[in-house]
Amino acid sequence: MNTLTPNPGRLVALGRSELTLLVRNRAALSLALLMPLLMVGVLRSSLSGIDGAQALGEATLTGGVGMVLILVVYMNLVSAYVARREELVLKRLRTGEANDLEILTGSALPSAALALGQIAVLAVAGAAALDVRMPRSPLLLVAGVLAGVGLLAAMAAVTSSFTRTVESAGITTLPLFLLTAFGSGLFMPADSLPDPVAEVAELLPLSGVMTLVRAGWSGGAQSGELLTAAAASLAWIMISVFAVQRWFRWEPRR
Repeated sequence: MNTLTPNPGRLVALGRSELTLLVRNRAALSLALLMPLLMVGVLRSSLSGIDGAQALGEATLTGGVGMVLILVVYMNLVSAYVARREELVLKRLRTGEANDLEILTGSALPSAALALGQIAVLAVAGAAALDVRMPRSPLLLVAGVLAGVGLLAAMAAVTSSFTRTVESAGITTLPLFLLTAFGSGLFMPADSLPDPVAEVAELLPLSGVMTLVRAGWSGGAQSGELLTAAAASLAWIMISVFAVQRWFRWEPRR
């Protein structure tokens, strides 16, 4: 896989083309825009056992950030990569000037931008609606979100390699969605899990990212915990990039 430094002009052109296709796909666009908002309501109900309005609101919003990352970046991108592959778009792009990294990154730009925009709205409007204080460490929150975008974009490319059709993307993306939702603290507090389960859950792909997001919003995390979360996130990104280089498919599955 060619990993030359991306050309900004080509990235913008590829991103604009992918955005046009996303806007034309009303079903995918509606899912990306509306589903995260609906899931925030589900999250608030599932976290109702948390004591204190402030803690409940913060848990809802940080879980909502994770839900946006999963639904808008990961699940949306798996479908996009599979669709472009089966339509021979990826194969045609490879015959042009764009290198592999530019093609994959450019295709991910609209989903990443949409996710970042939704998270920004969630942070401001959600905090106001739920009467929750703004993030205590915005830079740490941003770092966690960006790490999540990069990780899930790479994992989307990996998952697309094992996804035959756009219709089957809902099945191939389900394992990571469920593991993240229940193991990384989206639908239930991570500290409510039994100790053996919690230790395993800390090793899940998005657990490090969610630790950074929660620490960025609520504060209180120790430096050792943050370093561990950052190292785990970086390790998963490196593993995912290696898997993309090894298994990503540029031509339709037969």
